[in-house]
Amino acid sequence: MVISIKEQIMSYSLIIVTLAAFATPLLLAKLKISIVPTAVAEIVVGILLGKSLLNIIKIDPTLNFLADLGVILLLFLSGMEIDFSLFRNNQSQTPLERKAAANLPQYSPFKLAAAAYTVVLLTSAALALAFSLSGLYTNFWLATILFSTIALGVVIAALKEKELLSSRFGQTILLIAVLGEVVPMLSLTVFASIYDHRINQLWLIGILFVAAAILFKQFRSFFNFFQRINKATTQLDIRLAFFIIFTLAFLAKQVGAESILGAFIAGIVIKLLEPETSTREKLDAIGYGFLIPIFFILTGVKLNIPSLLKDPTVLILIPLFFLGFLLAKSLAFFVLKHYFQTKNAFAGSLLSATTITLVLAVLQVAREVQAINSEQSGEFLLAAILTCLVGPLCFNHLFVAEPEDTKKIKVNFIGANILTVSTAQQLDQWYNVHLYTDRLDNFQTYNSKTAVKLLPDLAVDHLIQGQVFDTDILVLGYRDYQLNYQLALAAKKYGVKRVITRFENRDIMSDLGQKLSAASIEYFNSADVNISVLRSLIETPSTLQILMANESRVFEVVVRNQRLAYKQIKDLSFIEHITISRIFRDGTSIAPHGDTRLKLNDHIIFMGKSADVPQIRQIIEKMNE
Repeated sequence: MVISIKEQIMSYSLIIVTLAAFATPLLLAKLKISIVPTAVAEIVVGILLGKSLLNIIKIDPTLNFLADLGVILLLFLSGMEIDFSLFRNNQSQTPLERKAAANLPQYSPFKLAAAAYTVVLLTSAALALAFSLSGLYTNFWLATILFSTIALGVVIAALKEKELLSSRFGQTILLIAVLGEVVPMLSLTVFASIYDHRINQLWLIGILFVAAAILFKQFRSFFNFFQRINKATTQLDIRLAFFIIFTLAFLAKQVGAESILGAFIAGIVIKLLEPETSTREKLDAIGYGFLIPIFFILTGVKLNIPSLLKDPTVLILIPLFFLGFLLAKSLAFFVLKHYFQTKNAFAGSLLSATTITLVLAVLQVAREVQAINSEQSGEFLLAAILTCLVGPLCFNHLFVAEPEDTKKIKVNFIGANILTVSTAQQLDQWYNVHLYTDRLDNFQTYNSKTAVKLLPDLAVDHLIQGQVFDTDILVLGYRDYQLNYQLALAAKKYGVKRVITRFENRDIMSDLGQKLSAASIEYFNSADVNISVLRSLIETPSTLQILMANESRVFEVVVRNQRLAYKQIKDLSFIEHITISRIFRDGTSIAPHGDTRLKLNDHIIFMGKSADVPQIRQIIEKMNE
């Protein structure tokens, strides 16, 4: 069969697109461009390869189909980004969590985010009205939706980069971004129904939410038994995810909504099912590794910038739309500044001005219902791209740590003896250490060496009242393992995140030992520690030098930085300054070599100079995209 030249070009287009998707992040890394979101870079690459410049990509049905799947999966993954733990009330918190919350500024991150986003909506409506009255852009409702959108994925990436997702500031900005996706998404559905003369069918959208609830109820216990039956050749978690995606996307279309709304709700359903971390990683791989880049690149391909610039009004509208995106979020600053530092309130409002994901979806739907022409769509898109460059850059430049985020890790020792006192003296600048004992002789012996507080007794109620359990890490150092056992369980029940107890019971399989493990309490005994050290001296002669060195010490860090995932140890930029002795992965000890590849959540045991470690730890533990 003879294939025409046109068909050959079209078949080559998919190869070019996938090559561009592969090369774009490599190019960003090579040029050390970190402030540009990958999605924006992919759109720019599409512009270069498409109608605006080289025009070497011809869009065929296959590419269109893959791009449509890409936007569906993009909205699905956006739904999975919502952290529903942010909505929990104090009743589900431990006593320590409630006490810590009471000592912080009295506000609810959700209520604050709702107030800030209400201001965003009102400002967006005012800007849309101004554009409509001026005649520059007359579709009031569509402009309001567009101006009120926020790029949740970009916001999460920026907050991860600063390790702010668990802070109250980070939670507030994250919730504003969540509202910036959910509210415009629902508004878009209403808008499309009205514009496409399906308003009388709008009530049918309720069926979509009922179906989502039924699917959630049906598969609520799925991940409880998933690991027992899953195999590499079945991947049941991924099959379930795509079944729910296609079911809700199809149903959304049938009831008069948009398929992207169904996909977004599917993401929420899967999130509520609490899948394994590996499930999310596989879905990310399918989405961001294949389909979503095709959608972004084709978005740029379809833009014809030279044609746009022929119209003088475009040169005015692009900067005006860009300012509209910024101004729509700027007044949220006046809400945020009452609870955060002024610079951070401003940084947060600028980061919230970032928008691209939902803008693309809104513009696609608007074109389908003929609510916007291609020129206006291009103007909004170019303005949205500019926000992705300006928002994260300004946020990274302006943000300063809130006082609550700069506190040292607090470690309380109960039991003053040679072991605990020596350990406390060697803890460095990352820790705020306190020692307690109820024994007068030990207090008199060790108080001259380090500050020790004398307790009247070890009654749990008295320890709570004395704030001994108000700590990040509690170490129980008495030789009496029964006493340590009782205090450890009480501390864990109170809400102490990490409890480490001395457990001088040789029978580690005893009932007490099993209960400690079940309660996620870490324990050790002196004999096992000494045996382990002696064995290490025999197997690794340099162990003693490592342990006794004054400048060099042993440290443990957890790999959180996704840029280090699957990177070989020999390729680490700081490997010359440290010696990695062991890696613990999923409970398994690994002897590292130069070609050993790191994985997320690896626990790395290494030796290094105290002066070098803070910067190395920041690189390894930094959470980012």
